[in-house]
Amino acid sequence: MTVQGAADPPAPVMAYVSAGSNIEPERHLRMAVGELRGRFGPLLLSSVYRSRAAGFTGADFLNLVLGFATRETPAAIVAELERLHAAAGRVRGAARFAPRTLDLDLLLYGDRVCASPPIPRRDITEYSFVLGPLAEIAPQLRHPVSGATMAGLWEHFDQASHPIHRVALEF
Repeated sequence: MTVQGAADPPAPVMAYVSAGSNIEPERHLRMAVGELRGRFGPLLLSSVYRSRAAGFTGADFLNLVLGFATRETPAAIVAELERLHAAAGRVRGAARFAPRTLDLDLLLYGDRVCASPPIPRRDITEYSFVLGPLAEIAPQLRHPVSGATMAGLWEHFDQASHPIHRVALEF
């Protein structure tokens, strides 16, 4: 029985988050995955990939993409990601391209397109370490702006000039 005037909770949507680290990456990524699993429930996890630092000279990054069904708002998800950045000791105000204990970004939230937070995140089509893992776990997912599937975007991405390498790390 539905109470008249009571709002139904929103239907769950799939949210996708990129995760990367090049400072104690195994420790920080394990912490982030554990915390996100505790907050959002079951996670869809890509393989973990190693890539060179982009935009600066530094240690290689380990990266993955994870997805989860949620009723939480994009703002609530971003707030949780920021909490995890702080828990990992990430200092804001540092250079944009610099070593990171943890770098978490909300990539997609259902088929929503909005400016704040920026969804879909441009990183999807700019970085192999985001698009490759996303295409791995959601190949038929369509980009909400272009309509292209993640598999199609990955197929046409210049993978040779932006190589990523799968590593054996599980959560």
